[in-house]
Amino acid sequence: MTSESAPPGPHEPLRPAAARFLEQCKAEDRPKRGRLTVYLGAAPGVGKTYAMLHAARRLTAEGIDVVIGLVETHKRAETIAAIGDLEIVPPRRIPYRGVMVEQMDVEAILARTPAVCLVDELAHTNAPGSEREKRWQDVEVIRAAGIDVMATLNIQHLESLHMAVESITGVAVRETIPDKIVDEADQVELIDISPEALRKRLEQGLIYPRERAQSAMVNFFRAGNLGALRELALRRTAKEVQDQLEQYMDDHRIAATWPSTDRVMVAIDQRPIARDLLRNAWRLGHGLHADSIMAVTVVDREKLDLVQQKRLSENLQLAEDLGIEVHELRGGGSRLAIGDALVQFAHKHKVTQLVLGQSARNRFQILLYGSVINHVLRHADNVDLHIVADRSSKQPAR
Repeated sequence: MTSESAPPGPHEPLRPAAARFLEQCKAEDRPKRGRLTVYLGAAPGVGKTYAMLHAARRLTAEGIDVVIGLVETHKRAETIAAIGDLEIVPPRRIPYRGVMVEQMDVEAILARTPAVCLVDELAHTNAPGSEREKRWQDVEVIRAAGIDVMATLNIQHLESLHMAVESITGVAVRETIPDKIVDEADQVELIDISPEALRKRLEQGLIYPRERAQSAMVNFFRAGNLGALRELALRRTAKEVQDQLEQYMDDHRIAATWPSTDRVMVAIDQRPIARDLLRNAWRLGHGLHADSIMAVTVVDREKLDLVQQKRLSENLQLAEDLGIEVHELRGGGSRLAIGDALVQFAHKHKVTQLVLGQSARNRFQILLYGSVINHVLRHADNVDLHIVADRSSKQPAR
């Protein structure tokens, strides 16, 4: 459960626009940081490295200075051919357990100062004794020097998903990367291929040698595994697109909701109808495959008696049991204040569907004190409203 304050008052010392201006000023003082493009795939062999190399060759043809920091060809003929005439920064050779291990030479890349550097397998672990433990940490150093990086990554290496991947495939993922690296990437390119096409590539020996391919077919590369991994990759990329859309809207001061994905919000309080509202919102959200479902309450708990506080807690607990994200806004007071809080929350969180309960007031009270429903209806632009009848009321319908 998260707790938020009611909407800022008119005398707030620092408005959001001023805060953004200060952030921009601070950003101008920082040294330029290299951009990160991640080529994301569901599994080995989908063509991430191949796509990255072809993109790099297009940049080179446009006169952009591109080098290969490290590319793992795995002796695949099409990958080797895709390198073409791209410049390769020679790797370092580090002794490890009696053999020489090749590793990306970060210092040589920094000395070379290219515009763009290609780095394969972002989650790779460096050899013991290296300056940094992980390859993604090397990439952070390169970007800090103002060099753009193009990198590849498989979905199973994301820290937040590696347990889910293990439960799906039965394979323990040992090398992971923090989600924030992908979250903060400037661009995420999904390299997608159907499970059937990927398995055919495996059978043809285009991913692993034929003697290894047969074992992989009945283990990690089962059709069901690949389908589940593909869905994870698609969902993760969709999240990046949604985040970029929201950032664009914030940067361009776009307050209206763009219905690229649905977000459901339900307003509840201590009344029994709240339980029906939550169940309706849950059904609506799942029917629409909504990006999120949020329950919002605007109350002053100190003004509630013990029975009302208990009922409110039970309603919020039901929301959490249903997997609905709970937000408790401090405040309340008049109907208009509650309506304002709901409208501002809906706009801030890009809500597309709002579920409200039938008013407990009669027509005279609504005329005298106002109505949350009427207020939200007038001010919640581009938000669809769903009004749920209060079947818990003992009074006959009028």
